[in-house]
Amino acid sequence: MASLRVDGVTLEVAWYDARGRRSAGRSSTGRPTLVLLHEGLGSVSSWRDWPATLARAAEADVLLWSRAGYGGSDGTALPRPLDYMEREGRDVVPRVLEVAQVHRAVLVGHSDGGSISLVYAATGGRDQVAGLALLAPHVICEDVTVAAIARARRAYLEGDLRAKLARHHGDNTDVAFWGWNDAWLDPGFRAFDLTGYLPQVTAPVVVIQGECDPYGTLAQVELIERGVSGPVRRVVLPEVGHAPQRERPAETAQAVVALLGQVG
Repeated sequence: MASLRVDGVTLEVAWYDARGRRSAGRSSTGRPTLVLLHEGLGSVSSWRDWPATLARAAEADVLLWSRAGYGGSDGTALPRPLDYMEREGRDVVPRVLEVAQVHRAVLVGHSDGGSISLVYAATGGRDQVAGLALLAPHVICEDVTVAAIARARRAYLEGDLRAKLARHHGDNTDVAFWGWNDAWLDPGFRAFDLTGYLPQVTAPVVVIQGECDPYGTLAQVELIERGVSGPVRRVVLPEVGHAPQRERPAETAQAVVALLGQVG
């Protein structure tokens, strides 16, 4: 397992070169690094083979990591603070990129990772973020999201969800699940609202949303379109749920490649 040591925390990381091969670090393609930020139950391994597919399609380096409490990274204390996504985008992402020596990036964030990407792009990353590809991001808490997360809780307690997650998180499985689930189902989380960050996002944005996403509606896309200060494009995929990169990997990769072509 490759890792980075960031402020005393060991994070599981993976690098891919422009040919889609695992590498030891950033190469000199001259293009922005594609930085993948995973979902609320994600990790390095949960991206499966899509990072390699994306690296080849974009002919660019790809960096991804498991946040603390996920995958093969160090654990973290519970409960997670309700503003954990803002803390991650404001405090952790800039330090990871500094240690990884990534100076110019296109952020590719899925779900929670998309929300974290927006916070970073609006705060410390305004000079480093060349563009953002947001896959099913959240900027507000919707009723449909809470209902889907409540169903996930039942599946974890009564079904096979815990066993499925254990393949990706190992000893972090309970921390990963309960840190995410308890936060989103806390009544205080209804106040979750990142729209105040959006005017500070000036880099080009593409929002990729599945029409059948049980975790969010097109209201998320519309808020981002109205709120950001830079150019924004939507890609809405019919018959797709919450993971465009798994359900339509080629189309999702091409949307990221188009953004990368736009920003250089």
